[in-house]
Amino acid sequence: MTAVVEPVARLAALPGVSTASRVAEQAEHARATGRVLPVSPALAGLLPDAGLRRGSTVAVHRSPSLLLALLAEATAAGSWAAVVGVPSLGIAAAAEHGVEVSRLALVPRPGAEYPAVVAALLDGVDLVVTEPRSVRPAVARRLSARARHRGTVLLTLGPWPAADVELHCVPDEWTGFLGSGAGFLRSRPAEVHARGRGSAARPRSVSVALPGPDGRALPVEPLAMPVGLPLQRLDEEAVG
Repeated sequence: MTAVVEPVARLAALPGVSTASRVAEQAEHARATGRVLPVSPALAGLLPDAGLRRGSTVAVHRSPSLLLALLAEATAAGSWAAVVGVPSLGIAAAAEHGVEVSRLALVPRPGAEYPAVVAALLDGVDLVVTEPRSVRPAVARRLSARARHRGTVLLTLGPWPAADVELHCVPDEWTGFLGSGAGFLRSRPAEVHARGRGSAARPRSVSVALPGPDGRALPVEPLAMPVGLPLQRLDEEAVG
């Protein structure tokens, strides 16, 4: 038991993280701030409440950029987030996508204590991000039930048995510009498709730049879709 209690106690000492003893305070916070956390207007059309409903589980398939884009607006508005068991997601990438990193806690490798660590964070922050590499279905369902009870949004990078909404991202070619012998990537258009259960049962889709030129998700208009020219076309024009 000590092996589990000590890491949970360390998590409780992090700014913005509380434990079950403060559930009543967190519930009051949820009532004061509303039941839906904001997302970028470019992504609002994917979700039945035009935002992340507290207590819901959202599975993001194969797109770290989309997952970070979902965190950006909420953290900018004052919500706290934690990333557990996703060592590939770091502070630099989060900041580039518009996440307020001063309100982001990272627990990249929780090890065997994973369920206890995720449960503790679900008690104390507004959004918890995780990756279901080896999570047993029964554990996944218990964690989703805890998120629902605590009013926390659980975001997963990959499929999750108890997901309320599933988001699939289909990226297009990167766009960018070539300089004198060098160039850089600026933006990447993508189609994002949503499906789920209950109020999310109706399929939805949006076209977005993910990321946009400033790193944030932006809506893509049919006539304004290319922020730059596709790199392949630029190469062909340079050769010609």
